[in-house]
Amino acid sequence: MDWKKLGKALLYPHIAIMIILIPIATALLVVSMAFIGQDTPIAIVSYVISAYTLTIWCFKIPYLIKFFKTFRAENKYALKWQNDTRLRVNVSLYGSLIWNTLYGIFQLGLSFHHKTFWFYSLGTYYICLAVMRFFLVRHTRKYAPGEKMKTELIKYRACGWIFLVMNLMLTLIVFFMLYWNRTFTHHMITAIAMAAYTFTAFTTAVVNMVKYKKYNSPIFSASKAISFAAACVSMLTLTSTMLTAFSDKTMDALTQKILLGCVGVAVSGTVVTMAIYMIVQSTKKIKLLNAAKE
Repeated sequence: MDWKKLGKALLYPHIAIMIILIPIATALLVVSMAFIGQDTPIAIVSYVISAYTLTIWCFKIPYLIKFFKTFRAENKYALKWQNDTRLRVNVSLYGSLIWNTLYGIFQLGLSFHHKTFWFYSLGTYYICLAVMRFFLVRHTRKYAPGEKMKTELIKYRACGWIFLVMNLMLTLIVFFMLYWNRTFTHHMITAIAMAAYTFTAFTTAVVNMVKYKKYNSPIFSASKAISFAAACVSMLTLTSTMLTAFSDKTMDALTQKILLGCVGVAVSGTVVTMAIYMIVQSTKKIKLLNAAKE
């Protein structure tokens, strides 16, 4: 037996096998952690397969980096995507618009079913974000960045005012959590998935806010501000979920309320600060544009 070939085959299997192993390892982990137990033979097998899957993908990372670099440098569609900022923002806005609309409708549907302020407030918040994205998409579809600077500034300022109004809905969400002590219980795996999504969305939103500022387009900045506001609400929801999912009875109800209230105040204050900044900065720039024309 050629041990060298066997080791190479185990560490560098065909890409099809690597792809197939991902859902298998994930399914086994979920089943063992959620339904069977962590000390069963199936759980042990799931840990081995998961560790093996992670190992072979780590060995493949240099090849994947090389492949994507080559693809980005040679493929005409990848080059267009990389060089066309307007295209990337439009795709992002359309995708976010569809997501916000569907998620907002879903939350409103839950509010009609459960008749609770939580879903009313959350659904209305996401619907408002979708409406804001819709007006931004209408502009970016017709005009290039900076082509209608005054119009962009006006829309940017309007988003700031809308954020201030929407903060009332955010306050309702926090009030609902604290006054009625209403939280939602999720499984540990669901809570972990929510945490991964929330931190990814929050980090991406912050990075994009800084990244797209260099294009000097208020419309681009407004679109990223909307993503940041959505990430803030997700952070608030995650806090409530984590307090419920991982509570080991060592933290009393009052402490949980204080912690949740502090996060709510921080999120609300962040959104208000961002809204005021958008209003003040856009108003100053509009005045400068008007003075330059005169």
